Amino acid sequence: MRTAAAVLAIVSLGCLLSGCTRSHDDEGPLLPTVSPLPARTLSPTPVGTPNVPPARTTAAPSASRSPSTLPFSDAYVSQCNGRPTGEQVIAAVRKARPGLPTGSGLTVKTGPLCAGVWQYTILTVTNSEPLQIMSKGAPASLTIVTAGTDPCSVEVKATAPLALLRTADC
Repeated sequence: MRTAAAVLAIVSLGCLLSGCTRSHDDEGPLLPTVSPLPARTLSPTPVGTPNVPPARTTAAPSASRSPSTLPFSDAYVSQCNGRPTGEQVIAAVRKARPGLPTGSGLTVKTGPLCAGVWQYTILTVTNSEPLQIMSKGAPASLTIVTAGTDPCSVEVKATAPLALLRTADC
């Protein structure tokens, strides 16, 4: 019973506030009449075209650039698919760290994984902990940025793509 009384009170209050009541001598409509909108007049000058920036398009690779020199997306990490190969990463690591075991002492455990022009590779080293490699550049001329048990150097954290930092737990 209280709910019905509350609803009636709210509806009555709404009618009072909106002006939808009439007195006994008022014979006009309950709701006020709405005047029609004025007709639109056409402007003698056309409306200006909005300034919209040109759409970003991805240019097709030119015939002079081979697909192996094109960088990967910075937004995500993907397999490098031979750009570079694991052997190219091992060769670059051997140049940067000549004291590593020779022969089959280094093998690719994970990767290389690519994001932008960066690569992340994990190598197994005979009688040692895995070696985590951060490199960048073209497959034929890789630059080793870090090689060790912690790949997250200041340079890597400051310049490597975020997706690759997450993959390497930086």
